[in-house]
Amino acid sequence: MLEACPFCRQLFKPGEVSTCPECDLPLADLSRLPPSHDAQHLDPDLPEPPHHQTLPWTYPGRGRALLLILALLGLIAFFVPWVHETAPELRDLSGFDLARRLFWMWAPPIAFFVMIPLVLTRRSIHRMRGARLAIALLATTALLTVVLRVGFTPPTTTLRPVRFTWGAGLYATAALAIATLAASVRFGGRLPPPVDTTPRTA
Repeated sequence: MLEACPFCRQLFKPGEVSTCPECDLPLADLSRLPPSHDAQHLDPDLPEPPHHQTLPWTYPGRGRALLLILALLGLIAFFVPWVHETAPELRDLSGFDLARRLFWMWAPPIAFFVMIPLVLTRRSIHRMRGARLAIALLATTALLTVVLRVGFTPPTTTLRPVRFTWGAGLYATAALAIATLAASVRFGGRLPPPVDTTPRTA
């Protein structure tokens, strides 16, 4: 199986070089690359590789629906109580209430909100797989915010005691961030088998 440069399509034998000497790009399996511009011009009916084909906006498979649901739940969890305070005041504080006091607490809703259009606009297997790292970083941002919130609590003194317990919103955000991080690894699934474009003779 030959390897080729994704840009100039210069061909190489497997193991001959790892990057194209002209374009300095990593080589890829020729069967995994979409048809070149010249090939499409000469044969416009040349089939597009399955992992480059555009899927419907409503396509739920390969982790799209799962990630969208997790992102929406992450936004909802931001408005659920994160802290149940009993001293110095008796009150419940949601993630939104905390973010109004601590600007870095806006990170989880922003991360989950950005995730929604990011997932929706990935309408091919190739683009889904390419978004794995970005989604994982967004999920990690939400998770680290929870860790920082738990790790840095208000000091308590004799004159001003601080007593509280963590609420469902904080635990839900952490769980959803971890679930999103796990789901991002499988976003797009495996590559389908390459299409055989070799002309067949009768």
